[in-house]
Amino acid sequence: MDQLVEEGNTVLVVEHHLDVIKCADWVIDLGPGGGDSGGYIVAQRTPEEIGQNEESITGTYLKPLLVQNLLGSLNFGCRLQTIKLQG
Repeated sequence: MDQLVEEGNTVLVVEHHLDVIKCADWVIDLGPGGGDSGGYIVAQRTPEEIGQNEESITGTYLKPLLVQNLLGSLNFGCRLQTIKLQG
């Protein structure tokens, strides 16, 4: 996925995993619930801004993860690493 972005492509991902969401450039948060209780745009912002949105259930769970990453390291682990094995 990182390679696609680095090549200038736009990548759209539908995902619930917070480790993927925290690395997005832009998040469109749908909800507020699932099924008949959802389907509305609750927020559309950067992950950090979603984390500050009190109406966003995703933001409620995302905020502590972003704070933990910020306190622990400036590397959010958002770029995949490629390891080449030789021999």
